[in-house]
Amino acid sequence: MSHVTPQAVPMRTILTHVVVPALMGVAMALCYIGGFSKPDPHHLRIDIVGPAPQAAVATSQLQNALGDRVDLRTSDSAENATEAIQHRDLVAAYVLSPTKPQLLVSTGASDTQAVTVERMFTPVANQANLPLEIRDVAPVDSSSDPSGQSLFFYMVALTVGGYGTAIAIGVAAGSRRMRVRIGLGVGGAAVVTFLVMLIASAVFDAIPSHVWEISLLSFVYLLAVMAFGISLHVLLGRFTTLAMVTIFVGLNFTTCGGVFPPSLQPGFFSALHSFWLGAGLNEAGRNLMYFPDVSIVTDVWKIVGWVLVGGALLAIATYVQKRRLTPTPTPPRDQLDPESEEELEEDVAA
Repeated sequence: MSHVTPQAVPMRTILTHVVVPALMGVAMALCYIGGFSKPDPHHLRIDIVGPAPQAAVATSQLQNALGDRVDLRTSDSAENATEAIQHRDLVAAYVLSPTKPQLLVSTGASDTQAVTVERMFTPVANQANLPLEIRDVAPVDSSSDPSGQSLFFYMVALTVGGYGTAIAIGVAAGSRRMRVRIGLGVGGAAVVTFLVMLIASAVFDAIPSHVWEISLLSFVYLLAVMAFGISLHVLLGRFTTLAMVTIFVGLNFTTCGGVFPPSLQPGFFSALHSFWLGAGLNEAGRNLMYFPDVSIVTDVWKIVGWVLVGGALLAIATYVQKRRLTPTPTPPRDQLDPESEEELEEDVAA
């Protein structure tokens, strides 16, 4: 009995497949190490609260000592500073006192940012041999979200489920019409949103409030993810996973503000926070849960903008696929050169 030896896969094919996960590792290293490894405050907006002459002197001295890590201004009222923090206009406030200074912070805005400010101002009180009282004026829900990062972990699960579903639709439904794939994407966005929110809220009670509003934002968020995944499969082929992981994991998770706010990150990641998709969902959800007086309109438009870009990519992908499926017309025989005519006869005979 004869055995048929399988034809060896060309080395070029092997290498083109291997290069994709290798590049994914490079992309993740650049994003995660670049965005998370060296958090350093820059231009934190902080008020120095106290009588005008004393506050002015303290502000000047502290600004010189802390440099561009902070932007200090004076305030004559701890109440005004508290209100500004609760509206996210301030990061913190240092209240002067001859016996017991206070540091007003907000873990609701960012626990890591609050800790950073505390580390900066504790030595200031220690130099004067005074105890520093830390007062959290916009705290997280200590029972449901003690770290202030539950929304970030929720977004991670939502995103991974979303882009995995989008890639699966692009591959498995690649022979279907684009409108069918889009319908599957909309359905997939709804299912993934429902399942992830069910686990986050009902099983672990990790989303303390505004479940319906955050669910709606999550659904729109996933519409963008689905649109990118389905369209990029047509436009990029095997490099779709690399592009999706880079866009929605590497850059998305590092710039959303879930671990470190933009004020603690390098300029590149801080700049992306102003318009990236994950930042829109994270900041809108954070405002809904902990800052009810702060508008989420800007963050909602970030998400909607990505949906619009995804829609444009779907339109381009639809056009490209139609071009690929359109047969090339065969010119009349009298316009063929002898070599082309011979090839056409061979094709007809075959």
